Parts: sequence; C-alpha cells; structure tokens
Amino acid sequence: NSTHTPFSLPIPNILCQTFRMRNLTATLCLTLTLLLGSAGVSWSADYQKGLTAFLSGDYATALREWKPLAEQGNVRAQYNLGAMYEKGQGVLQDDKTAMKWTRLAAKQGHAIAQSNLGFMYDKGRGVPQDHKTAVKWTRLAAEQGNANAQSNLGVMYRNGRGVPQDDKTAVKWTRLSAEQGHASAQSNLGLMYSNGQGVPQNPGTAVKWYRLAAEQGDANA
Repeated sequence: NSTHTPFSLPIPNILCQTFRMRNLTATLCLTLTLLLGSAGVSWSADYQKGLTAFLSGDYATALREWKPLAEQGNVRAQYNLGAMYEKGQGVLQDDKTAMKWTRLAAKQGHAIAQSNLGFMYDKGRGVPQDHKTAVKWTRLAAEQGNANAQSNLGVMYRNGRGVPQDDKTAVKWTRLSAEQGHASAQSNLGLMYSNGQGVPQNPGTAVKWYRLAAEQGDANA
C-alpha cells in the first residue's frame, strides 16, 4: 500500500488477482485502505462510500465515488480505477484506461501500480510494448520491496529483456522475492540453483526452493 499519508486505517486487502504470463506476474488488487488525515474528511467519507459499495458488489457506485477522488490526485482511488478497468468491474474491460489510471498512481510512488505498469509495458497491454520502460517501472517497485516486481525484475535480467543479460543480478532480485514468499520466485530460484545459473550449482538448495513453491501450489515447482 502507498505510504503517502501518515494516517491510514488498514483494511484487509482481499481483492487481489495474480496473472502469470511467461514467468512474469502482475497482481491486480484494490488497495482497500481508508484515507484519513491529510486527504481531509470529505475525501475519506467519499472513499468509504466507494469502498462500502465495492464490497457489496455495487461497482458502479464505487466507480462514481472514486473517480472524482482519482481526478483530484487520490493515489489509492487512481490505483483502484486502474484495477477495475483492467478486470472489467463495473466498466467494460479497457487496457488503455487501466494504463492511464495505473500510470498516474505509479507516478505518485504507488509500488503495486509501478509493478503493474512495468508488466503492462512488458506485455504491450494498453501501451506499445517497451521492454526498457518495463524495466524502469519494475525496478522502482522492486526497490520499494514489492515481491512481484522483484520476481519480474529477476526474470528480466535472466532473459536479458530490457537489460543486459546478467544471471547474478537475476539471482539477487529473485532471492529477495523468494524470501518474501513469492511462489514463482521460489520456483525460479530453485531452477537457478539446479542449473547453476548465477549461483554455484546446488541440488539440495534447489529442492528446498522447489518445495517451498510447491507448498504454495506453484505448478512449475
């Protein structure tokens, strides 16, 4: 979640979907954190109305409450709109509009938005495919500790997509993600230990990471 306001009431973030394409993942979540404090009482009240509506399945009302906030710069509302347009919740699915709102949130430093923006550039979803720009946004999110972004950046370095191919740097980012419990990263790290890519070959350590990934249901482990 964003840390742009020091006063926030966390709400369980249960509305997440993870999409996996060629070892890259993007998590599309509604960041269900009620804005309090710096955003002002009216923003908080409108955000809460949208949240209540969303949780009851009334996506049209959620959109109506959150869109003005997003237009005024509310980073969580911007991100939520991006996720809704990406998933087609209360609106027709629209990659370009999803990109618009996700980019605005990413520019404000929202780590999940940055990670998803990198994914969208990598896959050319709602924007022309651009691997170097994908790396830029993915790195920004990874440096904030976002596990999806760290895993994706590891894949980018391993494959030399948007960056020079570098197994050691791939291992660095993959390990950071794996240690946070990211199943795809755990599976990828196991593969790298199995093959001796960027690390000394170690079948025992490979099995350890494969097992952790498999326990989370990773089909590739």
